[in-house]
Amino acid sequence: MAQRETKAQKDTIGRVMREFEHGELESSHGGKVKSRKQAIAIALSEAGASKFDSPQKNREHLHKTKEKERPRRGRPSISRGAHLRRTFFASTSPCKDPTLGSMIRLSFSLGVWA
Repeated sequence: MAQRETKAQKDTIGRVMREFEHGELESSHGGKVKSRKQAIAIALSEAGASKFDSPQKNREHLHKTKEKERPRRGRPSISRGAHLRRTFFASTSPCKDPTLGSMIRLSFSLGVWA
């Protein structure tokens, strides 16, 4: 264990150990981690606090872990219903081919798309 750990390293170690206690921690091969010692080794490695890695590798590990933990930015997810409504209204909007709109309205009135 490192002499002094930063707050980010402590948070990462805590998160990994919590995953282990809940049985959610997996090794790099995908199997569940059962050994507490292995869980500690994974936690220290992810936190960049391992005494077996160089300081540069430790910084890279911590940066990579924090990048994965960071919330994703971008378009907020939409519900499935909103997506279907948007698709429906886009398909019934006026278009250059007047017969297409009338075919869609006709198919709704006949109950084909009900």
